[in-house]
Amino acid sequence: MSTAKSPVDQSGDEQLHKLLQDLRHFRTESEKTQQVLLKSWKPHIHSSEFLPSAANMAAYIGLRRQDIREIQSQLAAIGLSSLGRTEGHVLANLDAVIHALEALTGKPQQLKKILATAQTFSENGNDLAHRTQHLFGAAPRHRSVRIMVTFPGEAATDYTFVRELVQRGMDCARINCAHDSAEAWQKMIANVRRAEQETGRNCKVMMDLAGPKLRTGPVALDQSIVHLRPARNKRGVIIAPANVILDASGLQGCNASKDGLGRRLPARLGVALDWLQRLRQDDTIKFTDLRGKDGMLTVGERLSEFEVMASCESSAYFEENISLKHIAHSKHHPVFETFIGAIAATTMAILLREGDLLRLTREALPGEPAEIDEADNSIIPAHISCAQPAVLDHLQPGQRVLIDDGHISTAVESVDAEGALLRVTRAKALGSKLMAEKGLNFPDTDLDLPALTDKDLRDLDFVAAHADIAGYSFVQSAADMELLIGALAERNAGRLGIVAKIETKKGLHNLPEIIVRGAGRHPFGVMIARGDLAVEIGYEKLAETQEEIMWLCESAHVPVIWATQVLEGLVKENMPSRAEVTDAAMAERAECIMLNKGPFVLDAIDVLDHVVARMQSHQQKKSSRMRALHW
Repeated sequence: MSTAKSPVDQSGDEQLHKLLQDLRHFRTESEKTQQVLLKSWKPHIHSSEFLPSAANMAAYIGLRRQDIREIQSQLAAIGLSSLGRTEGHVLANLDAVIHALEALTGKPQQLKKILATAQTFSENGNDLAHRTQHLFGAAPRHRSVRIMVTFPGEAATDYTFVRELVQRGMDCARINCAHDSAEAWQKMIANVRRAEQETGRNCKVMMDLAGPKLRTGPVALDQSIVHLRPARNKRGVIIAPANVILDASGLQGCNASKDGLGRRLPARLGVALDWLQRLRQDDTIKFTDLRGKDGMLTVGERLSEFEVMASCESSAYFEENISLKHIAHSKHHPVFETFIGAIAATTMAILLREGDLLRLTREALPGEPAEIDEADNSIIPAHISCAQPAVLDHLQPGQRVLIDDGHISTAVESVDAEGALLRVTRAKALGSKLMAEKGLNFPDTDLDLPALTDKDLRDLDFVAAHADIAGYSFVQSAADMELLIGALAERNAGRLGIVAKIETKKGLHNLPEIIVRGAGRHPFGVMIARGDLAVEIGYEKLAETQEEIMWLCESAHVPVIWATQVLEGLVKENMPSRAEVTDAAMAERAECIMLNKGPFVLDAIDVLDHVVARMQSHQQKKSSRMRALHW
């Protein structure tokens, strides 16, 4: 005897059938988009292995062109997949949910189709892991995410530092072709290869092409002065003398500084060799500095044939030709005199405050601060050149020009034959320093710049012969990708890895075509260059944008590099913020994480390795993994 369904049961059946109908519609529309995109992409896909991945990305784009939020909630309510984890296997995921809905509506199940869907899930997950290994090499045993480190110039001369990077977990060394020389790059790579052999760890080398140099030009040199500054406590009492190296090697004098590894380098003063050779420990050297103040240096240890360390208990200012008089312990010893040699000039300080004017010049004039009258009014605004003056032809009044990763924001007031007059709209409360070689971003301007400069093409000769991966800066279109691929083919580097750096609005918009052209021919990855990208699209949009990039790349089974300011506080100042540690933990969803250069980068590798390895046990991409928790 059959039992009639209640109105509630009938309503539930109707909802399930409606849900099934909607889901089939979404699948049909996704497949239509897939076919259209694949037709346009296929001529550019030369690797048959990438074709299924391209098809999956095309289906993902088709799915994401539809708003599926309502049925996601309905699916979750009845215990089915909400399609929130569908990137790697779009149609298979849709089919799996359709099969489940069909079972709930009483339709007989087709076991073969269900098993085929399960197999697709497994295969697509393996594709991403395979391509990541092809680009970056085998993963360490305890984590699947690779760690990339940007090399400072000292990596060419300090093998111990490079070996320590590799030993602690660096999986890929990044060399920026905008800095150093081919000779230095060769030494860096040699150090990496030697460290690989000695540690038994794999380490790839990625060389970033500089790309169009959208940067500020040089800054004018200031007076050539060495300032010795003893350490003082909060009361101004000297607690440690200032050190200075007396140098007879012929090098120019210079102020105290830090090298790329964060090591403190004392100030130097050039002196005569015969005078230096007479110095003995604890001898006294008297001087009168450029202010007319008398002072004294105490001779310390001899560092080399040409270098002697000395200390000064008071603040002092030195310039070229100031007299140094050596007073020995012996009363019968005559006083020997030398004169300070040439001193390297430092750059002028250009301080900009909100409301100030700045001229961005076409001519390569050294930058200078504003000229100020007695009433503290600016007579002539500060100026600095643009390394790519052709950019200025595209500017219009009101458009933004952002400097140094957006630390200084300006707006165009006018454009003329000299350049562009900018008004500072945002800077630090006490002013922001404008320096040479700082990035310029033009987020409101459509710039038509060559993707590969003449310098890039020269550097590519070296990259093709020595590197594992070429980093492609400011790539913006499929045509840009074809340009690099053609240049590599001319250099017989058809299998060199390529990483496309996404750092502009245009590059973001054209990302699917960029992926197809790159991954369709070469080992390929995408870098989320969050510094320039955030400036281009606005910081408030960065979080969602980096998620969208990772979703699209996962749908194409292409590895992603999470870059810019990862653990920056730790790398630069030995003190990470809580937000930076959280950012590093979220970066675990990428296939590679990049650390910038800095004095504490070795410590940063240790922390990042630990954070990533722990997070890996909790999640894989977007999927949470239910590890046992202990409260």
